[in-house]
Amino acid sequence: MDGFERRRKQKKKAILEAALALFMKYGAQKVSVAEIAKEANVSQVTIYNYFESKDNVIDQVIRFYVDQIWDEMKRLFRSDIPYEEKIKQMISLKNVSDPTTSPAFFEEMLKDYATGKSYVEEVYLNEGLPMLIDFVNEGKEQGYIDPSLSNEAILFYLQMFQEYMRREDVAQALLPLSEDFTKLFFYGIAGQKENVNKEDWYDEWR
Repeated sequence: MDGFERRRKQKKKAILEAALALFMKYGAQKVSVAEIAKEANVSQVTIYNYFESKDNVIDQVIRFYVDQIWDEMKRLFRSDIPYEEKIKQMISLKNVSDPTTSPAFFEEMLKDYATGKSYVEEVYLNEGLPMLIDFVNEGKEQGYIDPSLSNEAILFYLQMFQEYMRREDVAQALLPLSEDFTKLFFYGIAGQKENVNKEDWYDEWR
């Protein structure tokens, strides 16, 4: 990569970071190209040269945001920390559960997801789902996930949740409950009890 291309890439990233910060604070529809340009310290012409339109900015910001979350998830999945700690960190991922983020931003992401052709679904199906299944299998091997549960049942459960998320009326209700849904997936309705040995994991929770 030559110097020109490197600078171009850095400037594009700066625009995406500035736009993401504004979108997460106010929602994409309430932020103008002029405000993005000011935050990124570039001209509006530069933004249009890189992205052509505000709609393309929004699309690229969503991809940029999803990639950030996915990179964080991959680091977590591949880390050497104990399995239960991985679950706890998944539940409390800052990018997902940050209460200061505008609900409008997540509503816009869910609206994009509802199209069935979103980048979120592309990443989930091609990369996220296979890694999640590996993670579930690891949990079964270590005694943290019930080995009697078939992966087919788990996939069907996830598919039902996906279909529900595509409903237009679900965004506002889903956002405040995202952490709860992650807990339900791993711990069930009974919840986690303190100081439970993994050998007694299911006997104590059921």
